[in-house]
Amino acid sequence: MDFLWIIYKKIAIFVNQYLNCLLQSMKNVLVIGSTGQIGSELTMKIRREIPGSTVVAGYIPGAEPKGELLESGPSALADVRDAAGLAAIVEQYKIDTIYNLAALLSAVAERKPLLAWDIQMNGLLNILEVAREKGVAVFTPSSIGSFGPETPHDGTPQDTIQRPRSMYGVTKVSTELLSDYYFYKYGVDTRAVRFPGLISYVTLPGGGTTDYAVEVYYSAVKEEEFVCPIAPGTYMDMMYMPDALQAAVNLMQADPSRLRHRNAFNIAAMSFEPEQLFAKIREYIPSLRVRYEVDPVRQAIANSWPNSMDDSCAREEWDWKPSYGLDEMTRDMIKHLKIKLGI
Repeated sequence: MDFLWIIYKKIAIFVNQYLNCLLQSMKNVLVIGSTGQIGSELTMKIRREIPGSTVVAGYIPGAEPKGELLESGPSALADVRDAAGLAAIVEQYKIDTIYNLAALLSAVAERKPLLAWDIQMNGLLNILEVAREKGVAVFTPSSIGSFGPETPHDGTPQDTIQRPRSMYGVTKVSTELLSDYYFYKYGVDTRAVRFPGLISYVTLPGGGTTDYAVEVYYSAVKEEEFVCPIAPGTYMDMMYMPDALQAAVNLMQADPSRLRHRNAFNIAAMSFEPEQLFAKIREYIPSLRVRYEVDPVRQAIANSWPNSMDDSCAREEWDWKPSYGLDEMTRDMIKHLKIKLGI
């Protein structure tokens, strides 16, 4: 009888997984971290592009939504460390999908490792428990930071060794494993991508290793000298924000029967080192001035990350394809930053 009960339970879990994935419609969405670099743009994208959707902008005290983000839809206090508060939001708005973007970025996490663990792991556990109880899908992004020095650095495979040496990386690997556990154990529809460095003109970054690739555009447009904290010759994967947002939306709408991987997919768009980026910017702003003051903490993190990732699994399983390369991104960044800064 015990054997039959185990078989019955496994079948029930499988059926629950299938139905949860099949029924996901992404109509009522909670974006946790909605005022951050990714969240501010993702919230507005879903509100604009998914007809009939209700997108709740989740925030923490001191980071309340403003302007269009506040006025274009509902918002709610959503601290990942408050499980009861998260459950109440899910109930009130009948949430079917959570985008969990709460995290300390790599350089900040190294200065505050215990806080990083609390937010990124204890917070995730709260979200997954709410999702398990309420039948909610969850997107919690991973990162190139989930890899480490022993990982193959060129064409990093989808499935490979992950032994990061930063707290940020440790939490990202743990996020992948815990999210997979909740899918296989409880049928929670968890999905994720490994984001490379993200570049955007909308919101300034907040302490990531790849932030130099955003900051240099501001310096170029304002005709200021740029001080680069990353050494020349340091290759890292990068992506323009519109591609990152499209990936986050497309993956959550993908046919679950095609997904052999879930947490998390490599996605890639371009790989460059600082001098290549500066040379491309000088094609449009020849006056760009740069000097190097290498930050040993960020450099050590960058050295442990891949030079480039193999994203063939994402392309095969949910038709991932970026739209922006280095040249297209540079032209668009400069154009919009000049408008934003009134130059």
